[in-house]
Amino acid sequence: MSGMLYLCATPIGNLEDITYRVLRILKEADLIAAEDTRNSIKLLNHFEIKTPMTSYHEYNKYEKGRYLIEQMQEGKNIALITDAGTPGISDPGEELVAMCYEAGIPVTSLPGPAACITALTISGLPTRRFAFEAFLPSDKKERAVILEELKRETRTIILYEAPHRLVKTLEELSENLGDRKIALCRELTKKHETVFKGSLSEAVSWYKDNPPKGECVMVLEGRSREEMEQEARQQWEDMPLEAHMEHYMSQGIDKKEAMKLVAKDRGISKRDVYQALLKD
Repeated sequence: MSGMLYLCATPIGNLEDITYRVLRILKEADLIAAEDTRNSIKLLNHFEIKTPMTSYHEYNKYEKGRYLIEQMQEGKNIALITDAGTPGISDPGEELVAMCYEAGIPVTSLPGPAACITALTISGLPTRRFAFEAFLPSDKKERAVILEELKRETRTIILYEAPHRLVKTLEELSENLGDRKIALCRELTKKHETVFKGSLSEAVSWYKDNPPKGECVMVLEGRSREEMEQEARQQWEDMPLEAHMEHYMSQGIDKKEAMKLVAKDRGISKRDVYQALLKD
């Protein structure tokens, strides 16, 4: 009988945020796979956990992943932990989970801290719908594609960034997305937890003068649907009515249906379209 993979959420700052269940599993597991053993040993020592530990990170995730799969196939239970937060979110844990399912090994997640959710809930921005983007891609072309997509994102957006790249990323976001509201969270759950609230331009100015320390979580407001609809309507209104009609009729749409679509695009009645066409 195979073992099991336990995704164990660990504190993102305050050690009191670990759960009793995570502590129990970390003690009972046969092996702990940690993103950074030098960092995780501090956590294990604090809670007097003596379970053997091995490294599992971005640069050995496939080779070590195969080793971990073999161990679980032999019946060992493995606890996976990241440097902070929930494994599998913006770290190589997702690859190990996929490998487990391919090998028929059961996986369970022990809920706990996640910086993205913690930041979202204290941001003061809408929480019902959100898009988690983690770190923007380092590749310039891929980064440009993602930024273009985010221009039209109506959900609240959550991004991670390292302190030494923060100002440059804030400038890029302001350039591409406009001067949106932002809640920038640092040192979450720690003694010096801070939440900067303002606009992107204000954030750029502030962090140029006050270089940040520690990982940053940015929570951005989504694009206003009303604003997008107004922009689309303005584009149609700038087009002559005849050209607007031709736009649809050239697609094989009959005149009556085309008039309905034109009226909808312009936010007017079909009768208004009909009368305007008669005048011309």
